[in-house]
Amino acid sequence: MKANRNSGFTLIELVIIIVVLGILAAVAVPKYQDWTATAKVAACKGALGGLRSGVAIFYANAAASGTVAWPTLVELNTVGTVMTGAMPKNPYVATANAPDSVVAGVYPDTAALARGGWAYEVASGRIWSQTSGGVSAQTW
Repeated sequence: MKANRNSGFTLIELVIIIVVLGILAAVAVPKYQDWTATAKVAACKGALGGLRSGVAIFYANAAASGTVAWPTLVELNTVGTVMTGAMPKNPYVATANAPDSVVAGVYPDTAALARGGWAYEVASGRIWSQTSGGVSAQTW
């Protein structure tokens, strides 16, 4: 007569697997959070670089035509004048606060309005990110 053989995992093997998965999860979650914060900074820096390039090109074109001037706030917000496409969204600003708009500001850290993803100083052509949560974009 054949012996009855049960196949499967023992309770101790299942407990060991659960412990190993718990350790892996505890290590992976903080690493994932670091990557999301890094991605948010990179997205903001990329959008800011595009905005600054658009402002610099506008200034260079104005200087070449004989009128040296930074774009006005209206020109900056008008699609096709400074930026060829829509204004990029600031990843640090909530959707309810218009992350894809530019407001008047005084460099380095104040803006005229609480809304708006980007602050712009017309006199100098400086543009910076309106950020929150201890992230300072003025050094970018």
